[in-house]
Amino acid sequence: MQKFASVDEALDFAIAKEEEAARFYNDVAAKAKPWMAEIFRGFAAEEAKHQAKLLGVKRGQKMLDATAKVQDLHLTDYLVADDNWDGADYQQALILAMKREKSAFKLYTDLAASTQVAELKELFLGLAQEEAKHKVSIEIEYDKVILTDN
Repeated sequence: MQKFASVDEALDFAIAKEEEAARFYNDVAAKAKPWMAEIFRGFAAEEAKHQAKLLGVKRGQKMLDATAKVQDLHLTDYLVADDNWDGADYQQALILAMKREKSAFKLYTDLAASTQVAELKELFLGLAQEEAKHKVSIEIEYDKVILTDN
């Protein structure tokens, strides 16, 4: 895990990651069939909300609460997806989205572990839980649409 010289540096890193995630989901939506595009625009909107929260924290707004824990369904532990979105079907798109959310959860968990600043630790743990919620919502969609069809 990268070491940060300041709270602002850690926040800037997290903001850039959220911006990258939102851009990724918007790019996927632009290439997807209309019914898939709506879902991925929703994912992009969620990432943009995280970016806005982080920017708010930089401006001195309240940190996120990290007390509510989210259960991991572990679906991504057994799924493989191609990282190339061109021509991906809905199943492949959902698998990659789940893996990206799992990676974001890990990122925020690692960022929380890397800081001694209690408020920043709490912020990153709160964002980790939000990423876990996103992953669970994608897993539920996967279970509803993909697993029930098989």
